[in-house]
Amino acid sequence: MLPLIIIGAGLAGWTTAREFRKLDKITPVLLITADSGDFYAKPSLSNAFAQKRGPAHLVTTPAASMAQSQNVTLQAHTRVTAINTASQTVNTSAGDFAYARLVLATGAQPIRIPMAGDAASAVLSVNSWQDFSAFHARLTGGNVAATTAVGQKHIVIMGAGLIGCEFANDLVSAGFAVTVVDPASSPIAALLPPGLGDQLREALADQGVVWHFGTTVQEMDHLAESGGAVSVKLANGQTMVADVVLSAIGLRADLGLAQAAGLQCERGIVVDARLQTSAPNVYALGDAAQYENGRTLPYVMPIMHAAKALAATLAGQPTVVQFPLMPVAVKTPALPLVVAAPAPGTVGQWMPSEPGVWLFTDGNQAAKGFALSGAHTGRRAELARQLV
Repeated sequence: MLPLIIIGAGLAGWTTAREFRKLDKITPVLLITADSGDFYAKPSLSNAFAQKRGPAHLVTTPAASMAQSQNVTLQAHTRVTAINTASQTVNTSAGDFAYARLVLATGAQPIRIPMAGDAASAVLSVNSWQDFSAFHARLTGGNVAATTAVGQKHIVIMGAGLIGCEFANDLVSAGFAVTVVDPASSPIAALLPPGLGDQLREALADQGVVWHFGTTVQEMDHLAESGGAVSVKLANGQTMVADVVLSAIGLRADLGLAQAAGLQCERGIVVDARLQTSAPNVYALGDAAQYENGRTLPYVMPIMHAAKALAATLAGQPTVVQFPLMPVAVKTPALPLVVAAPAPGTVGQWMPSEPGVWLFTDGNQAAKGFALSGAHTGRRAELARQLV
């Protein structure tokens, strides 16, 4: 019996395997991953420092235990080099494997922007447990640049989006000096009502975060005899010294394998309502996928819903994935936030409804989205019912 092959051992890959096993105990499942396959909660990467959690604390289930409990054959530390959809084979660094059905859970990669300077390659991104381990090692090492009066290590974060703000809150709470640089005029500008973004900016500034809006990092250069510190030059001409520069400017779907295999790709791997790609017996979900209506959904809840629907389809019960309202919680303790953004293309505007509550209303004054802050985040179910 040819196996179901899953490429990728992130939340999308492991959740698909687990949901499939609930419905099919017999079909062999082969999970191929370039890393160890250990299971961890990716959202925990951006709030670990304040909780004094190092890399070892973030792995919730070792790969061997995951494979055993789900009756999955794990092919770890293995790179997939090609997919042949005609012969239904996967070529890897460990040999070739034939599949009955294939699931692409290849995730996304950090966006890198061109930058001048001899230290440009020293910019870090945190998109995996391995990335976090390298970032943690840099911040907990012995060398400290003379960037603050009290000898704090200084981190410059490129990007004031959701992940950049979560890291900023986490790191400043852990005692680091934090500067955030973004070309927008307020934090999480793509998701938050402008007024609420201003409140978040002020709340994090009160914690010690320094903001530089309307500009970008233009150049990074090593400083001689500085213990690894770099000089950071902004497009507005300002310069600063940093121990670490963290890029949090966003992710881009990892499309290399899919494009080489001839699958239809746009912003992600294009899938239909049952998550099938343009090739027979090949499916995709998670950060790598582009769902109907051109949406990409890089959050936990969409992955959980997609994996459950896909597992049913793979088990012989064709199932259309249906995404309910899925509010996003932003892990910024300085100002906790929950946002249910309106559907893409919805015409309307954000308006404050009451302190701590914002509503996105259309031309008929119907609520199509909401944003909650502080103590009001506990009202997410109440507001969700209004939208439904």
